[in-house]
Amino acid sequence: MLWGLGVGYVISGMYFGWNLGLEKGGTLGMGLATLFITLMYITFTFSYTELACAIPKAGGAFDYADRTLGKHWAFFAGMAQNIEFIFAPPAIAFAIGAYFNLFFPQFSILSIAVTAYILFTALNISGVKAAATFELIITIMAVGELLLFAGITLPHFDAAHLQKNALPNGWQGIFASIPFAIWFFLGIEGVANVAEETKNPQKTILKGFGSAILTLVLLCILTFAGSVGVAGWEAVVYTKEGAPSDSPLPLALSHIVTGNNFLYHMLVTVGLFGLIASFHGIILAAGRSTFEFGRARFAPVWLGRVNSRFRTPSNALLANMIIGIVALLTGKTSEIIILSVLGALTLYIISMIALLRLRQKEPGLSRPFRAPFYPAFPLMALLLAIISFIAMMIYNFRLTWLYLGILLIGYILFRLFHKRS
Repeated sequence: MLWGLGVGYVISGMYFGWNLGLEKGGTLGMGLATLFITLMYITFTFSYTELACAIPKAGGAFDYADRTLGKHWAFFAGMAQNIEFIFAPPAIAFAIGAYFNLFFPQFSILSIAVTAYILFTALNISGVKAAATFELIITIMAVGELLLFAGITLPHFDAAHLQKNALPNGWQGIFASIPFAIWFFLGIEGVANVAEETKNPQKTILKGFGSAILTLVLLCILTFAGSVGVAGWEAVVYTKEGAPSDSPLPLALSHIVTGNNFLYHMLVTVGLFGLIASFHGIILAAGRSTFEFGRARFAPVWLGRVNSRFRTPSNALLANMIIGIVALLTGKTSEIIILSVLGALTLYIISMIALLRLRQKEPGLSRPFRAPFYPAFPLMALLLAIISFIAMMIYNFRLTWLYLGILLIGYILFRLFHKRS
């Protein structure tokens, strides 16, 4: 189930969004950015696993920072984590709405997205075992589809297609592609947020994290090569009308099989499972993150209450749903994704600092798993996350200041009301 959560949180990134990075960097720019980000996630994941096993609490990065760096840094870690997990689902919900709208045009994209929010929030409130079981089933189907996609496209792979207009915007395209490369892996750290509901977390969290990141790296390579190698990067970025597309896999398939082909229809239909897996999984992780924020009284205390019947953080889940629906109503899904990525990078930076500090502060703490090649792994993850954040700031200046403004306003409210509570 933890493998299903780890892969499920992320797998929608294989189905849409990443291909828009090709428009910024071309095959070479996006490829190098993806290599750079893959290295960051491998070093980060195995470092973060040490924290998750040593401090198995639902708050994830918030709890790690609270224990090692103090409540003020803990606030920023928790707030960044909340922003990542709360603002990623609206973008995915919009994609779900667009998929369903193709088959049921009588329903608007927005109405389908809102309905999905309500249904999957209710599923998460009903119990973590039911939610995790559903996530495992839907994730297995989504992974199977990606493997089938690779099996269809890779026999038609031609290395010459990778060389077509490989670096359209020069070397700066590598940095402009970073947010879209992050979308390949965004959310895997959510595994740590179910640590309190996991049996024997000191052992099983490692298995969940490790198997999930290895699966995702393999799927990333297969999806990238299978999509771009068929007809070049422009074929999976632009539709026939010349507009940017959120459906790179169907576009790649259209160069191999006809639109009436059974495999084409099946893959487009089943592609919905990947979106649902990430949408549902991140809602689950977001509920635990917000719940811990309220339980520690860094947010209104009612967010930290558990439902007496289902033993799940229902208040936190409902609050996150309301914020997500409001974000959906803005219609600015690309900007919502950028805010989510900024939150993730902040979380990564603070988490790696917390790991380094915990080794110094509590050397005798029981650590069922230790980050390999310490301190090289956490330092590399920290450096790569800082470089990524700077690149995000340069290419998304206005949104970065909006993000920092949200953190600042939240921190002021925290200083005013935390002590009183």
